[in-house]
Amino acid sequence: MGNRVSILVFGTSPPCQKCLRAEKEARQAAAQFPPGEVTVEKQDAFSETGQKYGVMITPAVVINGRMVAAGRLLTEPELVELIKKERGD
Repeated sequence: MGNRVSILVFGTSPPCQKCLRAEKEARQAAAQFPPGEVTVEKQDAFSETGQKYGVMITPAVVINGRMVAAGRLLTEPELVELIKKERGD
């Protein structure tokens, strides 16, 4: 079966509508997998973590340490596919 997947969603503080939606889409995608297998964490784009990943534009999504989107909203189906690929499903 698949590996654990960590999703970081970077947005602004306070979050804009697009950033809120990005987090919602990620949480809905994570809910399609067994509990605890996919974690979603909201991060501030201007935090130390955001700088570490070179976040320049929001929303940004990092999956298992790899930037997969910046300045573009990923939909739940797109995220599910990325998660499956990351898990090796």
